[in-house]
Amino acid sequence: MLKTKKDLVFLVLAGIFITNAVTAELIGGKLIDLGPYVMSVGILPWPIVFLTTDLINEYFGKEGVRRLSLITAGLIAYSFVLLYMAMKIPASRQIASVSDDQFTAVFGQSMWIIVGSIAAFLTSQLIDATIFQFFKNRTGNKMIWLRSTGSTVISQFFDSFIVLGIAFYLTGKMTFEQYITSGFTGYFVKLIIAILLTPLIYAGHGIIKKYLAK
Repeated sequence: MLKTKKDLVFLVLAGIFITNAVTAELIGGKLIDLGPYVMSVGILPWPIVFLTTDLINEYFGKEGVRRLSLITAGLIAYSFVLLYMAMKIPASRQIASVSDDQFTAVFGQSMWIIVGSIAAFLTSQLIDATIFQFFKNRTGNKMIWLRSTGSTVISQFFDSFIVLGIAFYLTGKMTFEQYITSGFTGYFVKLIIAILLTPLIYAGHGIIKKYLAK
């Protein structure tokens, strides 16, 4: 049972955080073209994850982000376990449905992609929370954009390159040139989206502050 308004705020933010993180992992196996470059479609929900991270960090501190990140990593792993079990159960032969091959083609991400995704997620989240607190300790309640953007600029760089490095470069699916260009493409796309979402940080702060003040 929720005892305070702050508990409800954390529950809502955690729900948004977990939903976007798990969704990003489930759709991350699809690569798309961005002009001459390639990136994972799973990049799209990540700016929302980092935006939510900043709001959680603002009101619940680094420890709140760390605990939620560990829980989310466990839920991501749990989702992949369920998908693995679903892929091993034969599709119905009595009624036309998605075939085993079709289901596996969509959800059958390799183990290295799973490892890379979870490693990148945890690393980037902990970096984001640490840098956010670093700026907050020096700016207080001012310059929200600085701690939000500053933490995102650095953490998303690690996120972009870790997952590609483990899942695609180390496994030989990408050349070094493809790894670098794809990493920077994904990084800049996430960064641009995160910067465009900066007004939502201020809007979120305003809504939460007003709600808690009542």
